[in-house]
Amino acid sequence: QVQLVESGGGLVQAGGSLRLSCAASGRTSSNYAVGWFRQAPGKEREFVAAISWSGGLTDGADSVKGRFTISRENAKQTVYLQMNSLKPEDTAVYYCAARYSNYVPRYNYDYWGQGTQVTVSS
Repeated sequence: QVQLVESGGGLVQAGGSLRLSCAASGRTSSNYAVGWFRQAPGKEREFVAAISWSGGLTDGADSVKGRFTISRENAKQTVYLQMNSLKPEDTAVYYCAARYSNYVPRYNYDYWGQGTQVTVSS
């Protein structure tokens, strides 16, 4: 199993930036992809971005392309989501998730963190 803990959320003005971190522990010796998802009040959880084990493959939702960047440091077992040019519609609880894969899936993640709140004020 993989345990995940997110951090870095907070309140920011529109146009600002935040960097979220996702620290992994447990069975991290096997190749696993990490994804970021978000859920706004009254909405379904949606895919934001994903990164492969090697970091060589990434994928992102159209709504965040050009603004959000996903990266990882395997030596630190940490994945980051750099969020720039934030908009009020980015307000949500952000979750990181993991699944054993060599690719960048958008679905069927097995392990989830507890989430971190991101609030963007207008």
